[in-house]
Amino acid sequence: MLSPFEKVANWMEAYDRPWGIAGGWAIDLFVGQVTREHSDIEIAILREDQHGLKRLLHDWSFKKVVKHQFVDWGPETLELPIHELHGTHQGYGDQLELLLNEVINDQWIFRRDPRISFPSSLLFLKSPQEIPFLHPVIVLLYKANNTREKDHADFLAVKDLIGKEDQEWLCDALKVHVPGHLWISELQGELV
Repeated sequence: MLSPFEKVANWMEAYDRPWGIAGGWAIDLFVGQVTREHSDIEIAILREDQHGLKRLLHDWSFKKVVKHQFVDWGPETLELPIHELHGTHQGYGDQLELLLNEVINDQWIFRRDPRISFPSSLLFLKSPQEIPFLHPVIVLLYKANNTREKDHADFLAVKDLIGKEDQEWLCDALKVHVPGHLWISELQGELV
């Protein structure tokens, strides 16, 4: 039986644009093992590629999230603040969450605070099985707002495995996005 991220990789096999598993599964792909239970699976794509993905997954129906409500996604191009889509395979009922990401001039731009950016060429990494996933520092940045127990577990699983440059980037980004966050002091301790 395929793991959830292997199923997604099969669905995305013909997709020739940047994408990656997001959320907690991205953390597990980076760590190299399943670290906790997951309730769903998400992928990140670039906003500019939304229609290409929709064409590829033509046997799926999609709903956009608008003010916490699910609304059918028609032919329109989705712009901010809409960034989340939920897809359902029309035959099998499989489900997938899609997260649209902003890239401008080769820089990923954090939609919650455009002062924070990251090189788009480093946005997606690959597991030993060649499954793309969202860079763990980006995943953790999103998880830092309203941190839950599982988010903190993801941070602990990753913090000692990322390089010093990534630790510094995450620490600086957290200082901008959520000043005073617990992870800042933990990262600063690692950087000494």
